[in-house]
Amino acid sequence: MNGDGTSQTTWSGGVTLTEGPFAGWTTWSGGSDPYETLIGPFYFRQEDGRARCVFEPLRHHLNGGGFIHGGCLMSFADFALFAIAHKALAGGHAVTMTFNSEFIDAGAPGEWVEAQGEVVRETRSVIFVRGTLTQATRPLLSFSGTLKKIARRE
Repeated sequence: MNGDGTSQTTWSGGVTLTEGPFAGWTTWSGGSDPYETLIGPFYFRQEDGRARCVFEPLRHHLNGGGFIHGGCLMSFADFALFAIAHKALAGGHAVTMTFNSEFIDAGAPGEWVEAQGEVVRETRSVIFVRGTLTQATRPLLSFSGTLKKIARRE
């Protein structure tokens, strides 16, 4: 434990929380991914061999109408692509090559938004992923994407 309610994990720079409502969840919002630090926090963990991702919609995630901003949902879905593909990445790195999404319903503050999905196919250099964002049992967004495996820049 780092003394701040977190501990370092092996999820490529992720930090696992040890206290609070997200204890046991890992985030890349601790500075290892500057964009997710800005817009998150987003969390993930493995359950029954599959990645489950969540975030709590806060005021800064909302649009002018009081619903979760579509760009926030798409950013969370992109985050989920990498958590879902974590095993296939085997500690390596990737970038999003393609991303597709379809809005199904509006999300509101007050309940966690969840992402789950699957790796559809993996090749030597590419991973195909699809998933769904839900709030309670209501689907909000379906998504799919292609990740390109890369060597990390130093």
